[in-house]
Formats: sequence, structure tokens, C-alpha cells
Amino acid sequence: MHSTLKHAHTPYDSWRSISISLYMTLVGYGVQVAIPVISTARVHLLGFSEVEVGWLASADLGGLAAGAALASFFMANANRRVLALIGAVFAILANLLCTRYTHFDPVLYLRILAGIGSGIYTSVAVANLGATSKPARAYNMMLFAFAFSQALELQVLPQLSMNGIHYVFVGGFMAGLLGLRWIPVHAEDKPLDVEVDVEESSGRHHSEHRHVPAYIVWLCLAAIFLTYINIGGYWTYIELAARDAAIADELISRLLVWGSLCSVAGCLLATLISNRFGLARPLLLALLAMTTIVGMLYEGIDTTKLTISMLSFNLLWIFIDVYQMAFVANADHSGAFASLIPCAQGLGQIVGPNVAASIFGNSLGYGNVFLMCALFALLGVLTYLTVYLRLRRILPALADAS
Repeated sequence: MHSTLKHAHTPYDSWRSISISLYMTLVGYGVQVAIPVISTARVHLLGFSEVEVGWLASADLGGLAAGAALASFFMANANRRVLALIGAVFAILANLLCTRYTHFDPVLYLRILAGIGSGIYTSVAVANLGATSKPARAYNMMLFAFAFSQALELQVLPQLSMNGIHYVFVGGFMAGLLGLRWIPVHAEDKPLDVEVDVEESSGRHHSEHRHVPAYIVWLCLAAIFLTYINIGGYWTYIELAARDAAIADELISRLLVWGSLCSVAGCLLATLISNRFGLARPLLLALLAMTTIVGMLYEGIDTTKLTISMLSFNLLWIFIDVYQMAFVANADHSGAFASLIPCAQGLGQIVGPNVAASIFGNSLGYGNVFLMCALFALLGVLTYLTVYLRLRRILPALADAS
């Protein structure tokens, strides 16, 4: 017998639900994608040290993780509109207060609160997209939109004051409140239950429900965590490292914007490749490539290395994210585990900038920061390889799903 994963149409497939969920992810992840610009602004406009900006990046992204973890406890049964409203209110208040307080200690606590609000808000949106009948397509749409919003953020935010940056995020969350009524209120599927289409030897087809072992999804979330340690460390310090290597500011700014366009290519490639080869095998190859392009900066940065690394990083980051998120969503349509994706990402981006800040604080240099990033990307490869080999034995329909 041969089996393939089956996806039934859900209320989350409506264009209104997908549209507001896509918008919410762009706003909720807004700080994350603009970390290089925000970190540089905190150094130049507020006078924070390079170590302090690492802590502040961790506060934002750690709060994101905490908020997503909190939301995941309620995602399968709670009213998702109410959850999103609570998250938006926290994020709006914290960003407004950041316009009044500019010293490190109050800003640190306010960024934690803003992150918690963003995490709750974003986890609802991510769970909604994962509950569609084609989560890989939904996440691809999300990351395709990210490519353009990231380019816009990296072009506009450097022109603003620190308060102006905070007001941009306040406005984003407030505008999203107008579409909350488009979100379906509750999940319809059971956690870790997948439906497969089974082709019998006679040629007939029938559907079966299969239970996905919880440890499989936890390993996928662990792999996302490891991957985002790499992403968090790299993305927080790459602009500062380039400036330290005396790379021209104009080139760095152009690479940040061009990198966003490479993200568009990553989305297109992810769709074409997953339709033919599934999710798991291309994901493993992309992570191996990520390990290489991050590790190449260990020996130092020059114009050529920086160009190759930054453009490849943006292409692979988006490519990998499509596959990671869809892999979890394929196993869990209820949203209970899919809503933990921002948590895993945020936790990784707590550890990444903190470890990088510690390396830098101990005068070990930027080269060792990028070596650390490459090692965690490699650990992500090994974790996904374990998951893939296990699924090939117990649930091949999920192992090779697109």
C-alpha cells in the first residue's frame, strides 16, 4: 500500500482569514526582521554598547518566545480573537512607553513586555496559517510578503528617530485590530492527528487517521530553536561586524535591502522544490549550505565574503523557514504545536545574541561569533536528519509531504 498526506478544506482557508493572518505575522515579526537596523540605532541614537544591544535584542525575542509559549496553552480551545487582542494591547503599550524612557534598565523590561505581546499576537497568526489545508503554501505566502516588508523596513527605519521606529510598530498593531473579526474563533482539528490517503494494492483509495508521536514535533521545534540560535547571533551582529571590518556603510545598506530581494527568490525556490521533492530533503541541504555561508566569516570579513554571505543568508533563511514551519503544521493542524513556532524562534534568538554578546564581551572577536552560529546550524541539520529517518519508518506520508 502507498499513502500520502491528505489536507481537508478548513475555515482558515478563507481569503479574509489568510489576509489578516499574513498581516499579523508581518507586524508581529517586525522587530525580528529589523534587528540589524534597530541594534545600530540603539548604539548610535541612544548610546547603548554593543553588549547592551545584544541583551535588548534578546529581550525582544525572548519576550516573543514567552508570549508564544503562553498562547500555546490556550490555542486549541481559546477564542483566538481575544488572544490576538491581548497581545496587541501589550505590544502597543510597551512601545508607547519606550518613547518616554531611554535608559537601559526600563527599556530592557519594556522590550520584554513588547515581546510577550508580539509573541501572543504572532502565535495566533502562525497557528491560523498552519491550520489551512495547504500550510506550506500559506507559510510561503507569509515569507514572500516578509521579503518585501523587510526591504521596506530596512529602507525606511534607518531614516527615523528611535521614537519614530516605536511609533511605526504601534501603528502596525493598531491597524491590525480592524481585521480581528475575520479570524475563525476556534480550532477544529485534534492535536497531532493527520489524515492520510491510502492506495490499496487493488487501486482503491481510503482515508485513515494516524497519530503523530509528540516527540517528533518536539524534535522539530528543537531544530527550529537550534537554527534560530544561528540566525539570532548572525542577524544581530552582522552589520556591526561589517562596520568593524571597515566595509563601506553604503554597501552594507545596499546588501541589507538586496538581501530582502534574495528572500523573494528563496520563496519561489521553496515552492518549486517542495512540490517535487517534499519538505525534508531540501531542508537538510539548505541547512548544510547555511552552515557553510555563516562559517566562512570565521577567518574574517571582506567585501566579497560579506556580499556572498549576506545574500545567501537571506535566501536560505526564508527557504528554511518555509520548510520548518510547514513540517510542524503538517503534523499538527490544531495549532497547539504550530503556535510554539514563534516560541522556538524567540528562544533561539535569546540564546544566539546572548552567546554572541558573551563571545564579544570576552574579546574573542566576531570570527568566533560566526563560528558559533555555524555550529548551531549544523546541530539543526543533525536533529532534522533524526526526525526524517524516524518518520520514514513510522509515517512515510508525513516524512515526504510537501
